[in-house]
Amino acid sequence: MLVKRCLLIILLIALWAPGLAAEPTEVVVHVRAKGSKFIGSSMGGAKVTIRDAADGEILAQGLTAGGTGDTERIMLTPLNSTQPLTDEGTAAYRTTLDIERPTRVQVEAVGPMTQLGSANSASATQWLIPGRGVTGGDGLVLEIPGMVVQILAPAAVEGVDAQGGVTVSAQVVMGCGCPLEPGGLWDSRRMEIRGLVKGGGPEKSFELEYAGKLSRFQGTFQPSGPGMYDLYVFVHDPANGNTGLDRVTFSVR
Repeated sequence: MLVKRCLLIILLIALWAPGLAAEPTEVVVHVRAKGSKFIGSSMGGAKVTIRDAADGEILAQGLTAGGTGDTERIMLTPLNSTQPLTDEGTAAYRTTLDIERPTRVQVEAVGPMTQLGSANSASATQWLIPGRGVTGGDGLVLEIPGMVVQILAPAAVEGVDAQGGVTVSAQVVMGCGCPLEPGGLWDSRRMEIRGLVKGGGPEKSFELEYAGKLSRFQGTFQPSGPGMYDLYVFVHDPANGNTGLDRVTFSVR
């Protein structure tokens, strides 16, 4: 009887132990595009998934929403380690987890969601303590590499008349959607923007030049003859290795 009574007391203590009570723990995640600003609503946001790192259970999932952030603060103002890059309007994913004990989580972001062909991912692990949110400063920031390239012409599987060459047009923006232009904040003159064509003979490579409109670039190549061609357009920033690419297949009549 004494043993049963002791076991009952131990069980009651365990059930009422403060450490086992789930406590709301707020987490704020910002997703920054490499070399630029934050991925927000204008680019469909970035998909954020928070998992228990121990067993992979999904604890929360959603999209970042909001603006790309303050350009001057992010790109032009030197900040020390305690000064946040973000403000209340900067795109974020916010969630509150009910956790009972210290939990190591894995946080993954994929984006931008409006351009899945150019989407990349980034992840990090972080300890969460019940009731101690990750909200101060910038919260948790993940940086996704890459730029967004969209081939506008020729269209995929389009039959092209090759007389005078094939004109290639592409739109190229930073991962946050920020525009490229010569001499701009994101200066296209320091970047390599080229087309690569495979099919109908030796590989062809050619430069795409600024077409007079924000983020629009254009070039021309001469195909070897009729047939199917694979076209790749890429952008590469040698200053930080940031790279983006798009691909289409088209035919020459």
